[in-house]
Amino acid sequence: MDDQPRDGVLEHAEPPAGPAAAGQTASLLRFITCGSVDDGKSTLIGRLLYDAGLILPDQLRTLARDSTAHGTTGEDLDFALLVDGLEAEREQGITIDVAYRYFATPRRTFIVADCPGHEQYTRNMVTGASTASLAVVLCDARNGILRQTHRHSFIAALLGIRHIVLAVNKIDLVDFDQGRFAEIRDEYLAFAERLGFTGVLAIPISARFGDNVLRPSRRMPWYSGPTLLEHLETVQVDEAPAARPFRMPVQWVNRPSQDFRGFAGTIASGVVRVGDRVVNANSGATSSVRRIVTMDGDRNAAETGDAVTLVLADEIDVSRGEVLAAERDRPEVADQFAAHLVWMSEQPLFVGRSYLFKFGTATLSGTVTEIKHRIEVTTLERMAARELHLNEVAVVNIALSRPVAFEPYAANRRLGAFIVVSPQTDATIGAGMVDYALWRSTNVHWQALSVDKTARSRQKGQHAAVVWFTGLSGAGKSTIANLVEQKLHAEGRHTYVLDGDNVRHGLNRDLGFTEADRVENIRRIAETAKLFVDAGLIVLVSFISPYRADRQSARALVQEGEFIEVYVDTPLEECERRDPKGLYRRAREGRIRHFTGVDAPYEPPEAPEIHLPTAGTTPETLAERVVRQLRMRGVLG
Repeated sequence: MDDQPRDGVLEHAEPPAGPAAAGQTASLLRFITCGSVDDGKSTLIGRLLYDAGLILPDQLRTLARDSTAHGTTGEDLDFALLVDGLEAEREQGITIDVAYRYFATPRRTFIVADCPGHEQYTRNMVTGASTASLAVVLCDARNGILRQTHRHSFIAALLGIRHIVLAVNKIDLVDFDQGRFAEIRDEYLAFAERLGFTGVLAIPISARFGDNVLRPSRRMPWYSGPTLLEHLETVQVDEAPAARPFRMPVQWVNRPSQDFRGFAGTIASGVVRVGDRVVNANSGATSSVRRIVTMDGDRNAAETGDAVTLVLADEIDVSRGEVLAAERDRPEVADQFAAHLVWMSEQPLFVGRSYLFKFGTATLSGTVTEIKHRIEVTTLERMAARELHLNEVAVVNIALSRPVAFEPYAANRRLGAFIVVSPQTDATIGAGMVDYALWRSTNVHWQALSVDKTARSRQKGQHAAVVWFTGLSGAGKSTIANLVEQKLHAEGRHTYVLDGDNVRHGLNRDLGFTEADRVENIRRIAETAKLFVDAGLIVLVSFISPYRADRQSARALVQEGEFIEVYVDTPLEECERRDPKGLYRRAREGRIRHFTGVDAPYEPPEAPEIHLPTAGTTPETLAERVVRQLRMRGVLG
């Protein structure tokens, strides 16, 4: 069972084209079904396909067999089984993955994404909603509007969906009560009014029996609105991506020979023609389009959604992840943004921790520098937050390692979307929508200095480096780091020690020992160590630094070879036996909370540059080993 979002989360990876009638010219509508668990999303799609006569005879026979084996509707056909294809879905009776279905009527073609209702799979709902123009939000007439109804509606609004159908399902189980329908409709409209939808239509339905799905229900004469299919066939979603400026993220630089150099990608918006002037939005280099190459041969023009290779008239530098755009209508370029972020990981998001951010075809490192506020999905209140947990939504500030070309998500869903990826597992752990560039992205620049790190290091006869000592409290980190500095000082080296206890008396005196505080503690020290490296020093950092992700963030701040991780490997039992400050004893007594090794985890390095098992070895010997390794690695010149 795969409960991870597809790689295309918010990158708008196109599902395969669905069926279309011969000569079909009707418009395409992409929509999703969403809502809480067991509200009948899969049943609704199955009933829609069945009533529209879009199920083949062999599919119908399979459905009858599966309904007997897995169904939940007695002797009736269980239409949910047409959509819930995973074995785990059939066993549990819920939707887990996003299931795409394709169908056509004489008036329109459709691609529908059946999204899971369980809160655990909110990430998959984001996947489905990222390409949709309309959402069918279901609720059970018995239960009414639930928290997940609010959550899915809010996420739909964030992802640019402007048209909503509130399908009040299982109306048969409340005896087709008009008053109950009106109560649910009015409650939802009051909530949805704050989300900026263009249109919201409430329809009372029974997906199991087909009431108001394809045909009007005789059992609800009080409802005079359209059926679900009638509305889907006629609703105008007002999308005109071809009318927007030309944008194409470059996926691949195609150079099979010296005679051909093209830039391959899928056009995110607009139209491009042979002869058009284009710009590499990232660098500002311009050229004109000489050829538009496709699998079916050259074309004179291409538009939104077309996968093409552009050959330019000039040899300008363009790399994967950069964006080709209309020369006279360029996207913004920035490295710091305000954005809405949906967090999808069971591991919390912490300010200052390093993650990978994927903007289209570009992947780069970055951090969330501030959580401006978390949004409570039921009330839409803005709540203060220092960290984000699974399925929470927040407005955040983000800083990237280098600028990217973008547009606000409200203007361009493709160039304004990004996903967050764990550097450790490559799992997608967040999805975001850019609101705007922060002012300091364009107003704050690096000041060029005449004396640089290389000159400072050369003057000192050494190579600048961070020697990062990590290990449990009481492992001997500070003792060994102090001895190493003494030995280097005796050689005339230029050093400085940053010790975990010492900095908490000044720089980090405002921080506690929660996980969020620990992340910020290491972030500040890593940035300080980077400054010492720029000064040409050998900086010895002695911190427990319990989380691999934070040590990796520190490593990423300096150049390759400048970060030397030293794992002072002392068993927990020995650290507790030493307990020089009585900290373990107090932690075991419950007087110190969040103490590493007792009620907070320690993640040992997986591949440290220097591994120091301390059992049976003196600190003097271990310090000599570190100095010897520094000499072998060229740090000491």
